Amino acid sequence: MKRLLAAIFLLSASLGAAHAQLPPLGGTCTNMGTITVPGAEKQDAICLADLSTRYLIAMNRTDASDWGALHSQQTRNPAGAVPGIQIDGYFPDTSTSNGYYGWFHDAQFVIRLPDQWNGKLVITGAPGVRRQYANDFLLSDWFVARGYAYASTDKGNTGTSFQNDGVAPGDAIAEWHRRVTELTLAAKDVVRQRYGKAPAYTYMTGLSNGGYLTRYALENHPELYDGGVDWEGVLWRPEGPNLFTYLPTALRNYPAYKAGDSGAHEAILAAGFAPGSEFLWDHHYGVYWDLTQRTYREEMDPTYDGALNAGIPFCASGVPYCDADYDYASRPQEVKDAVSKIALSGRIGKPMITLHGTLDALLPIATNSDPYAQMVKKAGRGQWHRYYVVEAGNHVDQLYDVFPDKLRPISPCYRAAFIALEQWVESKGQRQPPPNKLIPREGADLANSCPL
Repeated sequence: MKRLLAAIFLLSASLGAAHAQLPPLGGTCTNMGTITVPGAEKQDAICLADLSTRYLIAMNRTDASDWGALHSQQTRNPAGAVPGIQIDGYFPDTSTSNGYYGWFHDAQFVIRLPDQWNGKLVITGAPGVRRQYANDFLLSDWFVARGYAYASTDKGNTGTSFQNDGVAPGDAIAEWHRRVTELTLAAKDVVRQRYGKAPAYTYMTGLSNGGYLTRYALENHPELYDGGVDWEGVLWRPEGPNLFTYLPTALRNYPAYKAGDSGAHEAILAAGFAPGSEFLWDHHYGVYWDLTQRTYREEMDPTYDGALNAGIPFCASGVPYCDADYDYASRPQEVKDAVSKIALSGRIGKPMITLHGTLDALLPIATNSDPYAQMVKKAGRGQWHRYYVVEAGNHVDQLYDVFPDKLRPISPCYRAAFIALEQWVESKGQRQPPPNKLIPREGADLANSCPL
């Protein structure tokens, strides 16, 4: 982990130094002074010589701490400057977890409008509980280089206390969907103002919670989009599986597994974690499993730990209120009702491609995308869905740099899948993407190549 953080720091420093002397102005930025983001309480537009992260760092228009730990350091983005307009701002909101620009105001967004527009718009939301810049390196750089208008939201609450937003259980996550819809409508209008016409195609996409947002958007607001790519989205179902049906098992059994208990090992596998992913468990136990379980459980079931807020970090099984002992099945109906508020149905209304790695050790494929693909099929929407399983893919590409002989980054497979989605949608179904398949761990440049 120290090596990864050091790499992020050096990356940020080198990018900033390389571009510190570039001027802030450089695009044509037509109509910038007259663009109004509908519904925004605040907006701040700037004309930039380059909309890519390598330049935005120097201009203080992105935050490497938001995206630096999500990609492999071997991942290459398109070269060349992309001049255009960036609009930062926020919609009315009462929570204050996002402190970027010193605003301390949630519902922040970023909209990027390249001078050379391809006629299309892509919408995304932050993975995890990150902010609006979290997808800048992996998604925004690639999209704006291809001429897309790009818009991203912080989802209305951020950070490891996101669960404190809202009034009732489930409110914080339910807000994410309202913020995506709000941004989509506003960004479409901004595009019309900037270029003189509405986008010909609008796509929804994202990673992790962003993948979940994609699923939900295409189920509940398909009229706003033409398609989407879901990169390892979270599955929420009141009857399970969901985070609470497998994370407590992992937390409860991991210490014993590490001590050599074969029964604990089998229990973690039985909860849905993939055989062969064991080398990732130590990192995920320390970084993801405990924090994810406690904060999301607090969001859905705040009464479990009494007056505590998000329980007791890394508590041992048997300690009162310990999340390692959380038993979702035995909790009151109100908890299931809270999950129902933000649950998925599989009833997508537009074409969607799902990608998931076989070695995802945070959102195991067996408990998140395998059942979701079955839900889509059961809902009679299978003709609109493709499911690509990425052999040796983990939840984020970051750990490929630590385990290059065991993992493969998903980002190049994602990009190939998005191109396949474009062809599918824009040919009116005449150019079908490949059928559901396993993408094997093959190739000389796994960080940048992934043929479908």
